Amino acid sequence: MRKVTAETVNREYRYGLEHKRELELFNTVKNNENFFVGRQWEGVKSNGLPTPTFNFLKRTVLYTVASLTSSSTKMTVSSFGAVADGACEAVNAELDTIFETNKLSALLRELLRNSAVDGDGCLFVRWDPDAPGYDGIGGALVTEAVPNTRVFFGNVNDRHVESQPYIIISRRALIGSAKQLASDNGLSPELVHPDSDAELLPKELRADDGKVTVLQRFWKDSDTKTVWCTECTKDLTLRKPWDTGLSRYPLVWLPWDYVQNSYHGQAMITGLIPNQIFINKLFAMSMLSLMTTAYPKVIYDQSRISKWDNRVGAAIPVLGGDVGGAARIIDPAHVSPQIAQFIDTALSYSQSLLGATPAALGDVRPDNTSAIIALQKASAIPNELTRADLYQTVEDLGRIYIDFMRAYYGERYVTVDDGGRLFDFETLAGLELSLKLDVGASAYWSEIASMNTLDNLLVRGKIDFADYLERVPDGYIPGRRELLEKAKEQGK
Repeated sequence: MRKVTAETVNREYRYGLEHKRELELFNTVKNNENFFVGRQWEGVKSNGLPTPTFNFLKRTVLYTVASLTSSSTKMTVSSFGAVADGACEAVNAELDTIFETNKLSALLRELLRNSAVDGDGCLFVRWDPDAPGYDGIGGALVTEAVPNTRVFFGNVNDRHVESQPYIIISRRALIGSAKQLASDNGLSPELVHPDSDAELLPKELRADDGKVTVLQRFWKDSDTKTVWCTECTKDLTLRKPWDTGLSRYPLVWLPWDYVQNSYHGQAMITGLIPNQIFINKLFAMSMLSLMTTAYPKVIYDQSRISKWDNRVGAAIPVLGGDVGGAARIIDPAHVSPQIAQFIDTALSYSQSLLGATPAALGDVRPDNTSAIIALQKASAIPNELTRADLYQTVEDLGRIYIDFMRAYYGERYVTVDDGGRLFDFETLAGLELSLKLDVGASAYWSEIASMNTLDNLLVRGKIDFADYLERVPDGYIPGRRELLEKAKEQGK
């Protein structure tokens, strides 16, 4: 195993930063974030031109993210062969607990939002030994979203996480927490100094804020077949390499649109920004035209009328001659109707090409609900590939959770349908290959539909009572395990 030091990690970090600069990732992310939140005229000298913002990008992104995450995901663990007693039940119970305590539904929305706006979404899982455990035992899993600007893959031409030679995650840490980390690992905290990262960070991320950049490097050891980790600054090791005990990298990666030979993807709104600029400019010039020429103007003969009076009903004196040619009104200029047509066309095409059709957005009259539902389903088809990628990401996340259970849980108290019991999660090491993860929308896993089907099969005599109890979802029948054992004994 090659020796990993702060110097080598810093060299790899510099390489990753340079690659991101070549892709102009930092500028792209900053620009996309500005357009998404509505700062669409930032840095533009308007020179008196109005700066309206008609932000269709945000509505389109939020619609897409909401449609992809409208159904809560559910994960189940099953096995093809014999497993340890209650292993699947224990893992399923813990997955439900982890999903709830980590607010996975909100994290998935943030993951997709970051992927659509920045190009990539990332969820990072870590073990917090100081967090209160779900069953009173110290230690818990923490899942957090990480921006793609802070994640560095060892092989920049491969987007697959598990095939990476190493992965670096950077963070700006308070100087006090970095010193505490060094002290906890037997290093002198006085060696940790705040830095401004003038050499490392891109210009838009530099900040002399009394913090320090901490680099966390993960890699797989060829001897132990496990994931190792170290933490350091650009010139000091804060925590020496240690064996995490994991067999998988503790993060998932979701590009929005894949780019060949690159682990960074293409954001949804990157190609739509020129359309947004076009619409804003047309509105701005139309507003300027209306403000300057839309209202009638009066011209008058100043040699005969010394001052024009705009008061209602006021008399205007004329010095001699015929009053017919003393003043007249100029009709306002007409704005070409093609401008409004081009705005509507650009807006409609931009949204429709992404599946955000008027029917999907609810901008149609509900005269024929069946036709509207059919159109909504048809417009959602282009996003099915992204939905499939999301489900695959959730499945990978579930495998990471199970990997943490095996490595960190030990013997824990789990709550199942008939109460609770102790389960040794270290036994998952021998069962990992036989476990199967299925991820889908909760509508596909309707417990009510399952119960109705089981009830009908039992009433018609197609299954016996023991088969019925084995397949009833957790929580429906108190003491289900005891009833199942009695039913099996009576059937012998």
